[in-house]
Amino acid sequence: MKKEEDIPYKFDSLLDAYNALGLPKPKHPLIGLINGASDDIVPERLPKNHVLSFYKISYKPKLGGKLKYGQNYYDFDEGGLLFASPGQLIGANDNDASVCSEYTLLIHPDFFLGYPLAKIVKQYGFFSYSANETLHLSEDEKATIMSIFRLIETELNSRIDDFSQDVIISQIELLLNYANRFYKRQFITRKAVSNDLLQKLEDLLDNHFNNETAISQGIPTVQFLSEKLNISPSYLSDMLRSLTGQNAQQHIHNKLIEKAKEKLSTTSLSVSEVAYALGFEHPQSFSKLFKTKTSLSPLEFRKSFN
Repeated sequence: MKKEEDIPYKFDSLLDAYNALGLPKPKHPLIGLINGASDDIVPERLPKNHVLSFYKISYKPKLGGKLKYGQNYYDFDEGGLLFASPGQLIGANDNDASVCSEYTLLIHPDFFLGYPLAKIVKQYGFFSYSANETLHLSEDEKATIMSIFRLIETELNSRIDDFSQDVIISQIELLLNYANRFYKRQFITRKAVSNDLLQKLEDLLDNHFNNETAISQGIPTVQFLSEKLNISPSYLSDMLRSLTGQNAQQHIHNKLIEKAKEKLSTTSLSVSEVAYALGFEHPQSFSKLFKTKTSLSPLEFRKSFN
């Protein structure tokens, strides 16, 4: 049985979060911006482990210590953006930016209702990244992000009118688009790290299929591989897109087809035996995927190769 202190506290509303931090209630029930420089926060009152029912975007000026990427550690002294989505567990070891953050933007999903952003926001993969996959900002990038936070702060502190929500939604979209751009830059500037992770991924897949692990464990999932690499599934897919143009699931399928071609061309295994060796429960599923990827059935491929 879990100890009571181990059970995450759930914040059902922005008001709950503001109360926990010792702040007066937010001016808007669905969106709030906490300014770490001016708001009188009481961080000690925040539960160690908690779950939010809203989105959180925080800028932390000093990340400090060492952040882990894959199997390697890299020192960072500069600040960065951290993102969290509704339902995400936040703990003391997650570099949580609620404490000592320069800005923390909290947005309930209902604030987006009636706007395209209600659907689009779910497409930003970085809301599912782990804390060690923080967006690190250069000085110029930080200036851009800070200017948008200040625009949102000004709008939230202004008198509400018919255009207030439209303006704030546009500002949030601008913030997310810049974050998306800067993350893509981060994949490029840390290409050595990404290439190292890609090589580890290839080794994992090769070992899985070459050592007959697939027979007992089935086809490797994105979740399984990301856990082995110590990165989140979303970060793995986005990293692969930046390097190969394909997400993690497509990468797994390509490796499957590569191994299938190898077995079909160099062994006398039946199509069913090849399917089982690659981790498929049903040969029909293997044949369907193979034809989708190659425009040939496994038997047609074998005949064309011979």
